Amino acid sequence: MDMEQIRRVGIAAAFNGGKVLREHFGNLRSVRKKGAIDLVTEADIQSEAAIIDTIARAFPEHAILAEESGPHEGGGGRWIIDPLDGTTNFAHNLPLFCVSIAFAANEEILAGVVLAPLLGELFVAVKDQGAQLNGAPIFVSATPTLADSLLVTGFPYDHATIFDRMMGRFGRCLTAAQGIRRLGSAALDLCYVANGRFDGFWEQHLQPWDTAAGFLVAREAGARTSVFSGAPYAIESDEIVSTNGAIHDELLNLLK
Repeated sequence: MDMEQIRRVGIAAAFNGGKVLREHFGNLRSVRKKGAIDLVTEADIQSEAAIIDTIARAFPEHAILAEESGPHEGGGGRWIIDPLDGTTNFAHNLPLFCVSIAFAANEEILAGVVLAPLLGELFVAVKDQGAQLNGAPIFVSATPTLADSLLVTGFPYDHATIFDRMMGRFGRCLTAAQGIRRLGSAALDLCYVANGRFDGFWEQHLQPWDTAAGFLVAREAGARTSVFSGAPYAIESDEIVSTNGAIHDELLNLLK
């Protein structure tokens, strides 16, 4: 498998999707709800179409899993796409959103691309080749303890069903850490762990397109990533913890 071609196509697809998002930012005609607080816009739909078209032209045989249009059958590899991670931010003209694209084969994530088009930041990782931000290598932080750490988390759309447990975890982490942020994009959260802006991230009730690309960027930058029990993260995992490694066990103890 030509991973350099995979990388190039993933980046091209991200920029094509990002171009759509830039055109629609601050200019939305309609926003509809998929759930009580889960939004979708014409920008999501059109960005996804541009991404899929770019990938399908290069790899017509590959399978695709996309947030808005669902699975597209194929073989030889699978692309996992979130055309707009951070739709609520986008709908409120907050520029913290991104395109997230991962490539996997045999359920192993081999490449990840995360583009924040309004921030001018492109995160790219290929398995065993490290992670980069705008072409420069990135690495996790060296923060040694949870008490000195800045953490980031997210709240799932169905948070009412797990509110007490979710807020219990949040409260314990807030008490133990230097601070906690909530940005509204799991893919960016993982990339910000990768380049040391955050020391740790956790969230639950996520989908593969939320985490697949960011997971690889974080891992290739030196992050340790698992589920809340400490078991390895997998594509279908609906929860994730990613840290600089030094604080991982401390954070897990607060999440279990």
